[in-house]
Amino acid sequence: MKQIDIVIIGGGPAGLAAAIAAHDAGVERILVLERDRELGGILNQCIHNGFGLQTFQEELTGPEYAQRYVDMVRERGIPCMLNTMVLDISPEKVVTAMNRKEGIFDVQAKAVVLAMGCRERSRGALNTPGFRPAGVYSAGTAQRLVNMEGYLPGRQVVILGSGDIGLIMARRMTLEGAKVQCVAEIMPYSGGLKRNIVQCLEDFGIPLLLSHTVVEIHGRERVTGVTIAEVDDSLHPVPGTEVFYPCDTLLLSVGLLPENELSRDLGVEISNVTGGPAVNEALETSVPGVFAAGNVLHVHDLVDYVSQEAAEAGRSAAAYVKQGTQGHRQEIPVSLSGGVRYTVPARIRPEAVQKELVIRFRVGSVMKNRFVSVYLDEERVIHRKRPVMAPGEMEQVRLKAEMLAGHPGLKRIAVCIEEA
Repeated sequence: MKQIDIVIIGGGPAGLAAAIAAHDAGVERILVLERDRELGGILNQCIHNGFGLQTFQEELTGPEYAQRYVDMVRERGIPCMLNTMVLDISPEKVVTAMNRKEGIFDVQAKAVVLAMGCRERSRGALNTPGFRPAGVYSAGTAQRLVNMEGYLPGRQVVILGSGDIGLIMARRMTLEGAKVQCVAEIMPYSGGLKRNIVQCLEDFGIPLLLSHTVVEIHGRERVTGVTIAEVDDSLHPVPGTEVFYPCDTLLLSVGLLPENELSRDLGVEISNVTGGPAVNEALETSVPGVFAAGNVLHVHDLVDYVSQEAAEAGRSAAAYVKQGTQGHRQEIPVSLSGGVRYTVPARIRPEAVQKELVIRFRVGSVMKNRFVSVYLDEERVIHRKRPVMAPGEMEQVRLKAEMLAGHPGLKRIAVCIEEA
């Protein structure tokens, strides 16, 4: 059995950033396992620009951003096994994987970083009436077909869901000569970044129908159209508001799900809100020595945040390999109020924070002129005004180590949204 210090599962932006950070922290026996035929993950099909503004202070396409990390991994000589599927992770951190060259094999790791990314929610999760005709695609599948395979899925398109992939594909299909009839969103707000709404819809005159959803898909062999209706406050279709849109293609951008089958089988505690592992300030899961970062942990809107988070997970994994467990340290759960849906990390060991801790979170609805506050016991240590917050855009606060050190015997850490 191979003996490896850190096994990283996933060769996308999270896995590569974790590998680089762990190597730079002094751990050399690192192995990246990737099931695809090349490194880079989902970025390889994201040929639009807008990546890397924070990480590299320049605007890159997805493949360009990924290549920079691939180059850094190769410069360090970090081994990566492609076309390799991980089958199981044991509590003793034995990773079982397989590929065509080596068959099924085991790797004994001292630490594991989970970086498997996420997958799209399918039509089966929507229970939309209709047959199962050709022409219904997830937005990510359509993106791969257009950008990597060179196929145009259809000529008349309706998009359900206003997540970032759906918005970007509205523009992409238009540029390829298709007619995008509309983007329908069941919520009263978009699930994507504001810049994508402007650049992908408004700049091309594509209607965004908020509080609308597809109530029926027409066609037996091929999609011939969809019926779209308004929804009420309970997200139920309103009778009498149905409108038929002729189309030959329906793209679904109805949410992303962290890929955590391996995590669940391992016994990792999973958050009911994010669908990803519940982690502490070191991005360590409930299983000691197993860390998580990127979209497997929670779905991000910017790849720069993925890289930052994964680098922290890599450093934490390296520290674990060098030092082992630090004995029992009290983990304080982060309490939420005022519309905060979740935080990463979900629990914090105050004495383990070195300089500062970035706490990322999302809100549950569009909010204007509110304050983001952080309380340590009863003292408010952060109070920052935010003109607008939306579910589609991640928020963050930075908690300084000296703030935590100034509260010995700390019992409560709270992240709150407060009225201005």
